[in-house]
Amino acid sequence: MEQSAQQAQQLDHLASAPAPGGSPFAAFGMPGLGGPPPAAPPEPRPILELDGEEREDELDALSDWVDDFFLPVYGAEVTTAAPWCLQWQEHDDVVAWLHALWLAYQQHKDPEAGLSGLFVWHRDFLTHAIAAIRAPGGPLSACMTSPERPVHRILPGPPPSARTEKAMASAAEAGTPPEPDEPTS
Repeated sequence: MEQSAQQAQQLDHLASAPAPGGSPFAAFGMPGLGGPPPAAPPEPRPILELDGEEREDELDALSDWVDDFFLPVYGAEVTTAAPWCLQWQEHDDVVAWLHALWLAYQQHKDPEAGLSGLFVWHRDFLTHAIAAIRAPGGPLSACMTSPERPVHRILPGPPPSARTEKAMASAAEAGTPPEPDEPTS
């Protein structure tokens, strides 16, 4: 009899309407099914869009990853075919490539990426990034090509387009320089 009474209580409980705002799946912690929504992960931003202390902190973390993980594993020998720079943090294009590679690494090593996550990172990100960064004519080509001769030189980029030059000249004549981040017409 006691067992029947317990079963009747369970049936009454299961048959009753759920609590307002509650969900029968809330106990399972399933998002969107009763529990609080999961906290959104921080939105990654390209390192070149960061300023001040935020950029310095991100560059410090990136430098730790490059020095402690990336170079010991994937650094290979420095040659004319694969240059490197001990001051790579001063090459904005290299910083941008390595930061994007690091963000992709973090995403693909996450358990949610599955068992093939790191393979995908190697295939789709690492190989291409290394080829671009360390190419013989790439951004580090004027830097160290032999470990015995450390060199650092930032190559000049192309000049602004003719349209930008014309707009800057017009603005200078008018005495109102254009805003640096606004398009000129």
